[in-house]
Amino acid sequence: MRRIRSLAVFCVLTLCVGCGSNPRISRLTESSVVVAFGDSLTSGTGASSAESYPSVLSKVIGCRVVNAGVPGEDSSSGLRRLPTVLEKERPDLVILCHGGNDMLSGQNPDITSANLSAMISMVKDAGSDVVLIGVPKPGLRLRPPQFYGKIAKEYAIPFNPAIVAEILSTPLLKSDQAHPNAAGYRRLAESVAALIRVSQRE
Repeated sequence: MRRIRSLAVFCVLTLCVGCGSNPRISRLTESSVVVAFGDSLTSGTGASSAESYPSVLSKVIGCRVVNAGVPGEDSSSGLRRLPTVLEKERPDLVILCHGGNDMLSGQNPDITSANLSAMISMVKDAGSDVVLIGVPKPGLRLRPPQFYGKIAKEYAIPFNPAIVAEILSTPLLKSDQAHPNAAGYRRLAESVAALIRVSQRE
């Protein structure tokens, strides 16, 4: 477990911040609002609501984190839902972790990529920062499609390509083949918190 934790921190510090472009986000405070937007990985399938990564993240970073995860949602549905969430919550930061259900259903990756790009543009237009979490494509070797990295570079946003794949490759951190357990969600929250910390402006 210690080796897993060290690997995750290494990824955050060397790979995850916008693929080397060192993008920055505004510093969060106790009054900041963070929206975790995604599907079942965000909602916390496989653990209790208190053990979901947004719930754990809120305690780690010390501000409100809204769990805006909908199990089973694809990126097209997420794109339609996002404006309502942004209008209601007016977040300082959105953590986007989406696309897994597209891959499970065999969706054209160009559609997924376009939807993620549109979500990021929408968040930025609303005046919020964005952090992107890569979701791995199902298979023997778990890793996210290349379009996640391309999108992160295009929009100059902090990006973690490794953490979800790492968790889902570790039996002790999974509740099933597609979802973390409580320990896995804690690892996800810790990794996201680390990415936020190294990305914040001085």
